[in-house]
Amino acid sequence: MENQHQSHQPVRHFSESFKQEKVREIERNLTTVMEVSKVYGVTRAAVYKWLYKYSVHRKKQIRQIIELMSDTRKIQELERLVGQKQILLEFREKQIEIAEEMYKIDIKKKLGTSPSNVLGPTGKNTPGK
Repeated sequence: MENQHQSHQPVRHFSESFKQEKVREIERNLTTVMEVSKVYGVTRAAVYKWLYKYSVHRKKQIRQIIELMSDTRKIQELERLVGQKQILLEFREKQIEIAEEMYKIDIKKKLGTSPSNVLGPTGKNTPGK
């Protein structure tokens, strides 16, 4: 049984150096993928494979995308930490408010500072304040 999907174009093989040269020409805007495809009788998909394999710019773009994803994860983690600190701060302020009502004293005024300054960089009370 004969394969019905046979191409009428002969199978062409190009050297690595030829493919690299065409990729450099495309990168320098001396030619386009479409032009290379038409002139040399190869599919655009094949030319894009050459670009993927040999392009210096393509490798840089992939690295930039990975770095961007890493930065996005870092931002999300920092936003999560800021949210946790904000919840802790609001909790501490509410504790002070309740204590002020219970003991009928102005704790904030006696401390001489706002509750956000009482918390240290780790969110724990700093000694001596």
